[in-house]
Amino acid sequence: MADIKRVQKLTDYKWLNLYDVEYSTLDGATRHWIFASRKTPVPAGRPLVPDAVVVIPLLKVGRQRKLVTIKEFRIPIGDYEYGFPAGLYDKQESAEEVARRELKEETGLDVTKVLYVGPPNVSSAGLSDETAVYVIVECAGSVSTDGNEGSEEITVNVLDLAGVKDLRQSKFKISAKAFPFLLMFEALNKIDWPKHLHSSPNLSESDKI
Repeated sequence: MADIKRVQKLTDYKWLNLYDVEYSTLDGATRHWIFASRKTPVPAGRPLVPDAVVVIPLLKVGRQRKLVTIKEFRIPIGDYEYGFPAGLYDKQESAEEVARRELKEETGLDVTKVLYVGPPNVSSAGLSDETAVYVIVECAGSVSTDGNEGSEEITVNVLDLAGVKDLRQSKFKISAKAFPFLLMFEALNKIDWPKHLHSSPNLSESDKI
């Protein structure tokens, strides 16, 4: 295991900052790694603290479920990305509370049932220590983007299975957080969440910041 010697903050912004890590490798060399963080980086070996929630919304239409996705303009790629509603934690929020808030703000839909709340997962360890929690929900209501912030450019898409397959096979830019779910629904040949993977929405205190 690499031995982290020093972590130096390089920028001072509200939402995201750069850090320079000095560390030694197994061959005894001293190296540096620059990465981005939304929080003060935790010491090596500490439990992950979630930054964000990604919502996988299943809209009930009659006896069927459809998948709600969003198309959003993303500055770093200079293009639209297809993915799911997502957002950062506010202090003391649970993952379920974030999911309900972000789904309503970005799509106008309301969570009616929480099917699964996952553990924090690392988003892109080569670039950042950001972690996200997946929350899979059933939802209802009418699609609306009235709750979008002025900086957001979002289009909501409600997909049946054919639409999921078309998106997965398209040349559009798809979020790495969304692509595995598109592939899963295509492999299942239905938009559903297995009952044996349901989890309690009651989260431990470690899920809050």
